[in-house]
Amino acid sequence: MSSHPEGMPQKAQPQIDISKADTITCDDCGNASFIQAFFLKKISALMSPTGKEAIVPMQVFSCGNCGKIPQNMLELTGQ
Repeated sequence: MSSHPEGMPQKAQPQIDISKADTITCDDCGNASFIQAFFLKKISALMSPTGKEAIVPMQVFSCGNCGKIPQNMLELTGQ
C-alpha cells in the first residue's frame, strides 16, 4: 500500500551498493573505525534565539584507535 496520495507518482529510490563506497580511515594511524564524540558549544544570551545562554552539542566522530578527529569535521565545527 502506498503512503502517497492517490494519483501522485512515487519516486524510485536509487539502489546503492555500499560495498563499492570508499572506507574513510584515520589520517594519523590508518584505523577505519570511529566512535561518536561531541563538541559542546556555548551560545551567549545575546546570540541565543531564546535570549538565554545555551549549551549546544555538535556531533563528530573520533578515531577509535588514536582519538583524532578528522580535519574536515574540525573545520565544519569551527575548531
